[in-house]
Formats: sequence, structure tokens, C-alpha cells
Amino acid sequence: MNICVVGTGYVGLVTGAVFADLGNEVICVDNQHDKITELRAGRMPIYEPGLEEMVARNVADARLSFSTDLADAVRRSVIVFITVGTPPKSDGQTDLTAVGEVARAIGEAMERYTVVVNKSTVPVGTGEFVREVIERHQKTRVPFDVVSNPEFLREGCAIEDTLRPDRIVIGAPTQQVAMSLLELYAPLERPMIIVDVPSAEIIKYASNAFLSTKISFMNAIANICELAGADVTQVMKGMGLDARIGSAFLSAGLGFGGSCFPKDTDSLVATAGALGYDFALLRAVMDINRDRAAHFVEMVEKALNPMDGRVIAVLGLAFKPNTDDMREAKSIDVICGLLAAGASVRAYDPVAAANARRLLPAAVDYRDSPYDAATGADAVAVVTEWNEFKFLNLERLRAVMRRPLVFDGRNVWEPERMRRLGFEYHSIGRKPILPPS
Repeated sequence: MNICVVGTGYVGLVTGAVFADLGNEVICVDNQHDKITELRAGRMPIYEPGLEEMVARNVADARLSFSTDLADAVRRSVIVFITVGTPPKSDGQTDLTAVGEVARAIGEAMERYTVVVNKSTVPVGTGEFVREVIERHQKTRVPFDVVSNPEFLREGCAIEDTLRPDRIVIGAPTQQVAMSLLELYAPLERPMIIVDVPSAEIIKYASNAFLSTKISFMNAIANICELAGADVTQVMKGMGLDARIGSAFLSAGLGFGGSCFPKDTDSLVATAGALGYDFALLRAVMDINRDRAAHFVEMVEKALNPMDGRVIAVLGLAFKPNTDDMREAKSIDVICGLLAAGASVRAYDPVAAANARRLLPAAVDYRDSPYDAATGADAVAVVTEWNEFKFLNLERLRAVMRRPLVFDGRNVWEPERMRRLGFEYHSIGRKPILPPS
């Protein structure tokens, strides 16, 4: 099947590579000439495990190509996926400018029946918006259909999520139209659900907003645990064994970031408001999430007061492990808070330092290893739960620090182990391990 994927970000590039790997001929299109040049040279614009190898394999087999010529790609394809960015506006609504521009270009180029698939995360009603734009700009009056096929990729394991998704949601105007997508996805042998277009659009937002709610709920419980002397990890285990709740997304920490949860939750609040419903529950979810970094910085300030001249080693910059994505990363708020309090910050991340330099203040001192960052430091602050940090030589870490003080924003280590190793240890929703009086 000939496929065009418009947009070469996380969703577009992974989607295109996987469809090519399944035997389709895929053209990935982007209007950024530099990005296409880099992709043709085999250099990835993002860090995603396994992606570079998959792209190289399918380019070599002539199943995957990259272009800036959207019109040509549309004319050569029977299915066109829209995977461009849908950033938030200042009021929380979704900016559909890029989606509209692509729809216009598709309409101008279309010469035969084509299935246009919205894979970008878009608010309910976008399918109809895309249809109207295409119809308005068609130069050749040919039939087409607009389908919603939301993605549920997690950065860091996006290829696995594309090859083995929990479910494939197809929002189509008719069963006949849905068959095109069913045929495309059939080799994956995964559960598929066919719904109407508006329902598919809401499924994506509702899913992400629900997961955001679980995270914020557990962080609120962590605040209570800190006040009551309870252990949030034990509370989470007790809750997670309930089949109605489950353990996924129940870990307390610094809250959620990235390009999906904050944007999608805000967008659902805005969409609900535009429809006349005040989604107060989700507004509270976002309020709790915004407070997490400040809560963590206050924990540091309380233990280290005064902060002036203190050296803090921050471990982890990306918003989550196994990605270099800094969008809505909690490290930004934490580091800016530490600097504002008068501390000096050294930072280490396995892959995100280059992206972090473009977003963080120039005062941040980047180091090449966790031990380098911690040498002579007054404290270590864990912000991203990379596996590398879980397996650090903690005796070595303690030996290089000026003071054996750790603030664990992701509950990477066990308090009892840190006590045995001689650390003063502060984590989320658990009793601190204090130095002997």
C-alpha cells in the first residue's frame, strides 16, 4: 500500500518507519528542508531506541523515503496520515494551524479518491474541520474520506507501542472506509475498535486525561503521607492490587510532563468549556501537577537553608527516561527554582543535555557523568528516573559528595538502603532519613 505521512516528529517518523517495516511504500513529508536532509543522511531528529536502525533498514530496502514535496506524495498515495504538531494556545485550546495548512495542501493536490487520516492529537470536531478545508481547496473534485486514528505512543518505547498497541482505534464515517485502515493494521494482529470520528477524537483526550488524573491523585496522596508519616509506595502497592485500580501510573513523584499529558488535559478542559461544561476535576489535576516542582524545591530549601552558594547536582533533565524530549520537563522548573533560591546547579542526563542547553539558564553547569556532577556537591537531586541512576554505585556517590544528602524526586532508591549507606535521604511521600542527632 502506498502511504504518505505528513510530519516527521515522534508520531510521524515512528509511524512511517513501522508501516514501511510492514511492507508498505511510505513517503514521510516535512516542510523543514534541513530535517529532510538530515533524515536522508540517516541522522535522526529525535532520540528513540531502535528508530535509527529501523529507518536505515527500510530506506536501504527502498520502502521508506523522505520528501518536502507534499503534493507529489499525496498524488502517489492512497492513504495520507496527518501527524503534524498541535501545540497549545495560551488559553489551553489546541492550535490547529498546521493541521489546516496540511489539509489545504492535500485538497489542492488530490487527484483521486484518498483516505485522509488524522493521527495528530486533535480536539473533537477536527475531522469535520479537515473535511471542510479539503473540500474548499480541491482543484479536482474527487471523493475522499476523513478518518480519526489517534496514536497512543509513549516516548522511549514508541516502536514497541506501534507494533504491539493495546488497541487500535479507528474513527470512520462508514464501515467501508474503516476497512482501508483495518487492512493496513491487520499484520499487527492487535485488538481494533471501529467508532465514529468524534468518539475516536475524544478517546485519545479522555485516555490521557484519565492517566493524568491517576498521577495527580497519587501525588496528592503523597502530600498526605508526608504529613502523616506514612509511606506512599506501600499505599500504592495496596491500591494497585485492586483489579479495578491497577498499579500503572500510580507512582508518586514530580508529576507529569512531555508533549502529551499537560497539553491534552488542558485541551480537554478548554474543549469542555467551549461546549458549556466546567471540567473542574481536570483543572484540579493540572493545579496539583503544576505544584510538584515547587514542592520539591521547598523540600531542598528546608534541608539546606540557607541556599546561597550551595551546589546541587541534578540527575536527569528529560521529561522521562529513554528520550531526549525536554517539553514540559520538570527539570526546568526544579532547576530554575534552585537557581532563584541562590544555589549553583550541575546537571547530568544521558541524552538530553543538548536539548536542555537551549531551554535552561546559562548558569547551569553540565557534566559528563553522575559522579562528576556530584563531586563536591552539597546535595544530589534525582529528577528523571533513568535506569542508569537506579544502578549507581552509591558508595562511590557518597564518597565524592561534600555532604551525603539526596533528594529523590522519583523514589528511585529505598530509604532503608540509603540509611545503611549513611545518606540523609528525602523522597516523595515517605519519611525522610535524617542524619544521627
